[in-house]
Amino acid sequence: MLKRKTEKQIFDWLKSEKNKALLIDGARQVGKTYTVRQCMEQSDVDFLEINLLEDTDALRAVSNSRSVQDLTINLSVATGHSLIKGKTVIFIDEVQELKEIVTMIKFWVDDGSYRYILSGSLLGIELKALRSAPVGYVHEIKMYPLDFEEFAIASGISEDVLVHIKDCFKNKVPVGELVHDKMMLLFRRYLVVGGMPQAVQEYIDTGNISRVGDIQRDIINYYKRDFTKYEDDDSKLMLTAVYDRIPSQLLKQNRRFNYADIRKGLRYERIENSFIWLYKSGVVLHAFNSTEPKIALKLNEKSSLVKLYYSDVGLLTYSCGEAMRRDILFEGSGTNLGGIFENAVIQELTSHGFDVYYYNSKKLGELDFVIEYGGRILPVEVKSGKDYYVHSAVNNVIVNKDFGITEAVVFTSFDISKDSNITYYPVYMSAFFSDNFDWPVLDPIEF
Repeated sequence: MLKRKTEKQIFDWLKSEKNKALLIDGARQVGKTYTVRQCMEQSDVDFLEINLLEDTDALRAVSNSRSVQDLTINLSVATGHSLIKGKTVIFIDEVQELKEIVTMIKFWVDDGSYRYILSGSLLGIELKALRSAPVGYVHEIKMYPLDFEEFAIASGISEDVLVHIKDCFKNKVPVGELVHDKMMLLFRRYLVVGGMPQAVQEYIDTGNISRVGDIQRDIINYYKRDFTKYEDDDSKLMLTAVYDRIPSQLLKQNRRFNYADIRKGLRYERIENSFIWLYKSGVVLHAFNSTEPKIALKLNEKSSLVKLYYSDVGLLTYSCGEAMRRDILFEGSGTNLGGIFENAVIQELTSHGFDVYYYNSKKLGELDFVIEYGGRILPVEVKSGKDYYVHSAVNNVIVNKDFGITEAVVFTSFDISKDSNITYYPVYMSAFFSDNFDWPVLDPIEF
């Protein structure tokens, strides 16, 4: 059984959030349904699970309910489950199938008879108002594929080893050759297996990378079937064309997405809606350009300049072909893995709460990523080769007094080292960066 960090958030909701529904959002196949079900079973609560995509009776039961009393009767008839007021948790999966859920949830929560967990995919596409309409009535959790730490735990890495690595990360001291080599070996496997739960479980159970690849192929095809529903003559979306070109873009030296690779002369305005659809569906990650690496990066955002990544690095390496996967697993030297490493790093940063940007200047050079970390701007470079200490853009922005940047991070294939205000971390330690700023408790202002 795979352990997910999201479980703690669900358990916390069960203990505390009496007056809010719980919304679990995320791309397809990231483990939302399984994780919620496991938490319900482990909590020993009375719960009813319904799937609005697969169960037409349940869909009719919910959509025809004009009150909580209607909901109680209709669900009892449709499912045979006797709901217990004050105790039953109603778990509604694939809620994107019922757009009316946006207005229903407020009245359900206000009634207080039951508690509700909503889960679904494409919520940013199908139910755009779900987060904003019932303000104060929904607590949202975003789910992603397994991050590297979750993958390491599933692979049998002990708590003692993880504590040691985290201490080294915190204190910026080397983990040691033996531990580092083992972790880099595991990280390379993560690059190939990725974090999709079904693929990870197959790897854990059998170690059969061929069968892992079959699962990844099915997931990609599943995504593309979703795309085709929206690629009609009216919307003019080019979802498949964009998605299919991400791997080749990431294998180039300049990894900014080039619209002309889809069609010569194509401009951002023509394809903007396709990008937005892919972001909101959760199947791709993005780093917008920030015209200046200063606090409030979003204020300097230029969304027409963007680097795109797959939401799961395993899907990316599968799309790059068998030769690439072999090179990664067996440490071949024929391939530049910079784009693959970048995909893994942005996956970690995004799933841990960061808004990720990149910076490019003809004068100063390009920073792979920039994030706001601990109240300051932190440049993040990703180096897959042995020349990881060559990073002129990082040096240039640090000495530029206009930016106020005092330190930077470079992720590499090597153990921790430090040179002045630049820390070199092994790339697997990107798993330990989190955006958990501890706000102080403010005393009331007296007048």
